Amino acid sequence: MCGIVGFTNKINDSNRVIGEMMDRIKHRGPDAEGKYVDEDIALGHRRLSIIDVSSQGDQPLFNEDGTVVLVFNGEIYNFQGIRERLIEAGHRFRTKTDSEVLIHGYEEYGTKLLDMLRGMFSFVIWDKNKKELFGARDFFGIKPLYYAQMNDTFMFGSEIKSFLAHPHFKKELNTSVLENYLTFQYSPTQETFFKGVYKLPPAHYFIYKDGKLKTERFWDVHFSPDEKPDLEEWTNKISDIFHDSVKAHKIADVEVGSFLSSGVDSSYVAAVADVDKTFTVGFGKDEKYNEIGWAKEFSKAIGKENTSKVITPEEYWGNLAKIQYHMDEPLADPAAVALYFVCNIASEQLKVVLSGEGADEIFGGYNVYSEPGATFYDKLPRAVKRGIGAAAEKLPAKRGVNFFVRKGKDLEERFIGNAYMFTPEERRSLLKIRTNAPMPQEITKPFYDNVRGMDDVTKMQYLDLHLWMAGDILLKADKMSMANSLELRVPFLDREVMALAERIPVRYRVTHKEITDENTKYITKYAMRLAAKKDTPKQTAKTAAKKKLGFPVPIRVWLKEDKYYNIVRSTFEGASSQKFFNTAVLVKLLDDHRAGKADNSRKIWTVFIFLVWYKVYFENDGKY
Repeated sequence: MCGIVGFTNKINDSNRVIGEMMDRIKHRGPDAEGKYVDEDIALGHRRLSIIDVSSQGDQPLFNEDGTVVLVFNGEIYNFQGIRERLIEAGHRFRTKTDSEVLIHGYEEYGTKLLDMLRGMFSFVIWDKNKKELFGARDFFGIKPLYYAQMNDTFMFGSEIKSFLAHPHFKKELNTSVLENYLTFQYSPTQETFFKGVYKLPPAHYFIYKDGKLKTERFWDVHFSPDEKPDLEEWTNKISDIFHDSVKAHKIADVEVGSFLSSGVDSSYVAAVADVDKTFTVGFGKDEKYNEIGWAKEFSKAIGKENTSKVITPEEYWGNLAKIQYHMDEPLADPAAVALYFVCNIASEQLKVVLSGEGADEIFGGYNVYSEPGATFYDKLPRAVKRGIGAAAEKLPAKRGVNFFVRKGKDLEERFIGNAYMFTPEERRSLLKIRTNAPMPQEITKPFYDNVRGMDDVTKMQYLDLHLWMAGDILLKADKMSMANSLELRVPFLDREVMALAERIPVRYRVTHKEITDENTKYITKYAMRLAAKKDTPKQTAKTAAKKKLGFPVPIRVWLKEDKYYNIVRSTFEGASSQKFFNTAVLVKLLDDHRAGKADNSRKIWTVFIFLVWYKVYFENDGKY
């Protein structure tokens, strides 16, 4: 895994600037560095050596005559087959890396190369003859790619922080994104928290030439259920394709390990991958927040070594600024910090780990997916449910009332993903500033339009695959692993796995029937859980049915303790907070949570993390 940076050359000291930009992302590639600079372009690369660990794999890489230059971040798992085809076509390779197939593949196939790739990637190619930049980001958005056009300069990179070293970069807060962040807990659009900086969306490529930028999608998810195979056949198909994906994701010239929690996703990965080492973190001794016992039991059953760490509250809170620095943009997912620590302990022993991200979005694993059609209430006429819901909205929010409010709205009105922090009304009352931020439903509408007429489960999966997964799940996976110079691979997020999952009928993804197997009840990820059970030891089969926790963090508990309550209150009442927020509203959220009147922990955390991030980038100039 690596880090890339670059810019169109409009400055005199480009060698120094590209070097400083590379230094900002040294953590992404501590093994080697390289740069290319001419009168038109400056390209930089930091390398974490995984395949062909000799210096021959250092970048930038060139074609035979030096007219095509590549910087690449990621892994191409089917590169060997593509390489053979390119050699037959007359291309000459000087390395054994997967990177070089991108150069010759671009020469041979142009943008059609992207249709052939299997892997995770963000890369940029400079074509000297065409005076053209061609860049692309992988199918799911596993690897990041940011860009900006400022003062006649086009710049790009794996991390926004690298832009801070460029003299043409203007650092300015994008307040519209702040407003959306308060609802989603991450930035959900192509815009970022830095005005003028954008994310290249997953499955898109760009071409930059003569000062003009063109972007285009090259792949998308297309759910098309196949009703012919029965459940057993689907289970076998999942098992076969997942074994194949794991095998591809293990290709490396260095040792590969695996993250492990108590859930089915990571357990399935660890069991199939047959790695030697697994890694787990937890908090305290309460099983609600500590999965180490489960992980050690599973590791023992599959004959593997487990390394674990109990994260103390002091460690968690003490590293928040560092973590938000590495995140580039604020992310209010408390699990990001736990992920940082499990990456940290893994990086002490190896360079590559496998992880279970993506299984829920692809196979239908989130509990919310089981809501549509789950109760008798769903069968009532729409008008009746909407009337009851409208009346319920006027009552104080609590669990029973929230049910009727939620059921009184169409899916497109109420579901924006796995997190819904502040409603538009709440964020307006919270914010002092006014922005032109779109409503949440304006952001989700284009995705819902693409799956119009499909069932609600499929609609939720499609939305999460495009927003939640890229904006939260994969953002923290990339940034926390790279902060520790660790490559994280996700075998569920494979285009071949997705091609199979697209065809699985919804009843085999999520079921409301009382289906039990050896006293085990399955509701979500139904067919995938059966496949996982088939591939895991009998004594650990209960893992396939265990409720997903996913790095649970005791934020709600800590916020009631004096020490952490006071830290947050001081931040809420500080000068930075007063620039953006009505602090009395924030303090009331905090006090009501402490008094047990409501669980406001996630809303509190969303605002607090933004203020931690803002201090790092706008008060400390990118230092923590």
